[in-house]
Amino acid sequence: MTGEQRFWQLAAELQLADERVELGTIMNHRCLRVGKEFLALYDARRGGAVMKLPKERVAQLIADEVGEPFAPAGKVFKEWVLVPDAKRRRWPKLLKDASVRTEDGPRSGPIDRASAKPRTKRRRRS
Repeated sequence: MTGEQRFWQLAAELQLADERVELGTIMNHRCLRVGKEFLALYDARRGGAVMKLPKERVAQLIADEVGEPFAPAGKVFKEWVLVPDAKRRRWPKLLKDASVRTEDGPRSGPIDRASAKPRTKRRRRS
């Protein structure tokens, strides 16, 4: 089974386990989403699963040589990590962790909304 086949097999299992997980698209790739929030995709060009996790976890996975920075067009996404096919045994847990941290889902600990930074829209430059 190829890495891409394994990713989509795990994606189907995750969708069965969590009804919030659905298929979507991002950057011209099929992906998994929870509501409007990106969860994961398979990057066929680099051969690995890309998942959105807390930036501290991403940094640790990169430091432990489990994952690699995800930097489409040269811009590093600090909350996204590419875990190559060679490390695919880590994908099930990481996909589950990614689905748990989404905005609409349960979290691993309490959130202090009062101290959270407010989201602001960026102005478009004309």
